[in-house]
Amino acid sequence: MRVVTHSGPFHADEVFAFALLRVFLDRELELVRTRDPAIVARADLAIDIGGEYDPASGRFDHHQRSYQGPLSSAGMVLQWLEQAGEVPAPLAAQLRTNWVDYIDAVDNGRRRPESGVPCISTIVATLAERARSPDEFDARFMDAVAVCEGVVRGVCESDRRNQEARAVVVEAMRRAEATGSRVLAFDRHHKWKRPYFELGGAEHPSDYVLFPDPDGSWRLLAIPPEDGSLSSKRPLPAEWAGLVDDELSAVVGVPGATFCHKNRFIAAFATEAAARAAIARWGLDKASGPDR
Repeated sequence: MRVVTHSGPFHADEVFAFALLRVFLDRELELVRTRDPAIVARADLAIDIGGEYDPASGRFDHHQRSYQGPLSSAGMVLQWLEQAGEVPAPLAAQLRTNWVDYIDAVDNGRRRPESGVPCISTIVATLAERARSPDEFDARFMDAVAVCEGVVRGVCESDRRNQEARAVVVEAMRRAEATGSRVLAFDRHHKWKRPYFELGGAEHPSDYVLFPDPDGSWRLLAIPPEDGSLSSKRPLPAEWAGLVDDELSAVVGVPGATFCHKNRFIAAFATEAAARAAIARWGLDKASGPDR
């Protein structure tokens, strides 16, 4: 399948649009960068060129007077891929909300990138600055595509991990309720916060999350009252704050306590047994335990 976009200087919308096509349609798409109308007319897909917006015929340009909508070529391609069933609706919503809407707005002049704050539009523009000749623009375009493709694949993996975590969090919340424990225990680290709060975690009777690190140590995290908050439903004991190793172990009363942040939202233990012993000793798994 041949995809055509315009040659010369480029922007984030056509770069991101092509990255979306590579991820969700075919990574081996042929790309031609040209301004020759005859070549554009013969293309299977034309993005950001051609003066036509017609998804049914693979045309995704937004510069013509006849199009008055809010989309750039990135938004047009994402919408087409979603409607074609190539991108699941929840994933498309994430891409749209966190990335594509912004790219559309910048390219169509509704927003201006904030000075001094890196964003995908300024990153792509900076990559384009390295080009002077047509061949250099083509090469730098593909550099920018690689960056955007990495972003899209990262969003896809994050979505997959969130779905995986959701099932684990559901079971951990159910188990904690059944046993009356205030601690959610996982067998490994999961992206737990988003599903936890989507499932009503703000009102759930749990205060901490316990899970292993890849190095074999275990972490005990205090759960925030809401997603994004820097505070905790129930901070770790004040006596632990800022202590490490032997000093912390002596205060906790359990060998193997290795670290507690001074802000009392995370503690580390050498083993699962040490972590669970500390939880039990200080009553952190009970509603009636000390909240110091």
